[in-house]
Amino acid sequence: MSAGPTTAMVLAAGLGTRMRPITERIPKPLVEISGRTLLDRGLDSLAEAGVERAVVNVHHHAAQVVAHVAGRTRPKVMISDESDGLLDSAGGVVRALPLLGDRPFFLINADTFWIDRDEPNLTRLALAWDGARMDILLMLAELSSTTGHTGKGDFSRASDGRLSRAKNSPDGLVYAGAGIFDPSLFAGRPVEKRSLNEYFDRAAEAGRLHGVVMQGHWITVGTPDAIPLAEAAVARALAGRR
Repeated sequence: MSAGPTTAMVLAAGLGTRMRPITERIPKPLVEISGRTLLDRGLDSLAEAGVERAVVNVHHHAAQVVAHVAGRTRPKVMISDESDGLLDSAGGVVRALPLLGDRPFFLINADTFWIDRDEPNLTRLALAWDGARMDILLMLAELSSTTGHTGKGDFSRASDGRLSRAKNSPDGLVYAGAGIFDPSLFAGRPVEKRSLNEYFDRAAEAGRLHGVVMQGHWITVGTPDAIPLAEAAVARALAGRR
């Protein structure tokens, strides 16, 4: 695991509008599923993969997130403050780039998580990373291994791991909110509101967007009604590991 990324970006700045009224009082990353916040689930997965430093961006109820992570040492958390305006996923990375350094880093969404089957999925992702062939390596989930996802697949995967857009294919793979990124993709970019989808598409066109299909179960929590479904999925997944 020491050969994998030791730095990570955690996207935690969103408004969580679909999670209202809960997000009127707390930020979405601090919503609890089965006794653990979404943010802690992500940070714990990063720590297990050997990450030493995680940059967490904040905006909505920023002070609550800052206070929540203040005592963490594994990984050590640094804050990228977007209180002056949301920058979307890619813009948030560009703002945080000085804190991330010049080596490939993990990136995870703070509002999704997964239950590993055996080997941690982030460890599998790190082992699959090859900077000579890849600019981005995404963690993907089969539709049958998801809870809370209401759409179709995002990507199709070739035999060599390269990804292309699935164009809403019913048998496509879902982007599971985690990946490894080469920081050079973001170097010199202006700090402005931009989506990571633009970077996915450019890397795919260059043949440098790759993916690994996760093992286990992936869970996304978009609305208050999704919380009990997520907790039931956690219980089933953990029971299946016993």
